[in-house]
Amino acid sequence: MAPKGTVDGTQEGDAEITLGLLNAVEENSTVTQRSMASDLGIALGLANTYLKRCVRKGLIKVSQIPPNRYSYYLTPKGFSEKSRLTTEYLSSSFTFFRRARGQCGDALEYCTARGWQRIALAGVGDLAEIATLCAVERDLRLEGLIDTAPFLAPGSSHNPENPAFAGLTVVSSPDTLPNLDAVLVTDLQAPQAVFDALSKSFQPERVLTPPLLRIVRERPKSVDTP
Repeated sequence: MAPKGTVDGTQEGDAEITLGLLNAVEENSTVTQRSMASDLGIALGLANTYLKRCVRKGLIKVSQIPPNRYSYYLTPKGFSEKSRLTTEYLSSSFTFFRRARGQCGDALEYCTARGWQRIALAGVGDLAEIATLCAVERDLRLEGLIDTAPFLAPGSSHNPENPAFAGLTVVSSPDTLPNLDAVLVTDLQAPQAVFDALSKSFQPERVLTPPLLRIVRERPKSVDTP
């Protein structure tokens, strides 16, 4: 039987199981293989096989403290792989639009409830386009769209010759949009890096992150496990 949301025997299914395991370990270092298997809808033996593969690839570290009790931790390589797989999954998932629309709508409702009126998006692409539709539905005016390319590679830009996207003015820095009340992350390529960069300029609680981006808002302390 194919795991939930996957096609049995396909590369897509393989990637989704791996992503599910990495997410489970990130959320709870003491998670058991049985609960991972249950959550992913796969056999316990299959979960064990994928977990061992992640350990061999250096994505997950395992510690045994106390005896007979295992703890799992994502390595830096594991965090990077999780981000890559998340991007691939979001880009291909048929549920993306529905989830994105609902979560962007919730974020904008959150702003409205707090009286935040000057809101910008951070990241050019499909998610930004969906967020602009949500804003129109709520009669909410967005201030602009921040090109996140310079955050990731200084001096670069997604589209320097076209200063507009989805009807919004594209700016290279949030500094050109003064007095913003909040920023909604809509970058799909490196959402974690964009959130980390924006949090240096804005109060983190005003940097809004749709759950589908799987952004870690508070980085776990590094753990050195043998």
